[in-house]
Amino acid sequence: MKRLLAEGFERVFQLARVFRNGEVSATHNPEFTMLELYRAGVGYRAVMAELEELLASCARALCGGPRLPGRGGRLDFALPFERITVAEAFLRHAGLDLSACQGSAERLRQAARAAGLDPGRPGDGFDDLFFRIFLERIEPRIGLARPTYLLDWPAPMAALARLKPDDPRWAERFELYAGGLELANGFSELTDAVEQRRRLLLEQELRRRLGRPAYPLDERFLADLARMPEAGGVAVGLDRVLMLLTGAEAIDEVLLFPAREFL
Repeated sequence: MKRLLAEGFERVFQLARVFRNGEVSATHNPEFTMLELYRAGVGYRAVMAELEELLASCARALCGGPRLPGRGGRLDFALPFERITVAEAFLRHAGLDLSACQGSAERLRQAARAAGLDPGRPGDGFDDLFFRIFLERIEPRIGLARPTYLLDWPAPMAALARLKPDDPRWAERFELYAGGLELANGFSELTDAVEQRRRLLLEQELRRRLGRPAYPLDERFLADLARMPEAGGVAVGLDRVLMLLTGAEAIDEVLLFPAREFL
């Protein structure tokens, strides 16, 4: 889809069946539906505004208004959605100054210990520590009463996103949470082919170090990336959106062939 942007298309989207080899639960299914869209000439904030308009209009069409039937009737899709940075969320819900850690695993470990949180194992990387704290203290507390955009992620955690020009410690990435569910993940797209190659090579090196498969670079994508305009994009878990709009308690209720039926 990014190659289509490079060829001059200004707005592209697809609804696709996607697969992942992961857990099966009330909110996870190995096969699910994704809405993916890109828009040329804008950054992540414009995509966020467009996505919230789309979801609010869906709520009005299906529910007669912004308040959704499930999650105890407390979830309100009225505009605008809440916006909070990752750094603000960590300070508010974990008592931890993430900006002072500057992507260092050791600094994050020390900050977690000082805040009375699990400092993890000595060999844990920044991402491991980050997500341990995130899953315990942040994710369960955001997007409960109204959808919440969690934006401006640490630079090492957004390999395909543009860094903020005024503060390159953070990437122009967002995730959308509502009713206890992660619904979407989006970026201001990185269009610097040289920088993208550097990041992908670093990822290859990390995967080898961890004993994981290191996949070859997509040279055709990297060649076209040099011609890609400024753009923003987002991937939306459509089945989870349908769960919220219909009041479903489990993803099985909005799937024709849920995996749990065959276990």
